[in-house]
Amino acid sequence: MAGRIEYRPGKEWLKREMAHEQFVTDTKGNKVSVILSLKRYERLMEDLHDLAVVAERRDEKPISFEEMKRRLKKDGILSR
Repeated sequence: MAGRIEYRPGKEWLKREMAHEQFVTDTKGNKVSVILSLKRYERLMEDLHDLAVVAERRDEKPISFEEMKRRLKKDGILSR
């Protein structure tokens, strides 16, 4: 699945993202856990995976668009 790129101006996106999360606190009121919707958790895991792939490939030499198309055709992913 392809990752998504989002424009996130200011901190408004964070307020929207956290609007429905719930926190579990200890007896002193310190936040110790968070309850997320399954959909939000899955999105976070996908984002984490995407970041890991980026970090893993950071030192790879870039290839041209034409080279990428050639490789995809060779692997049968892109029609010839």
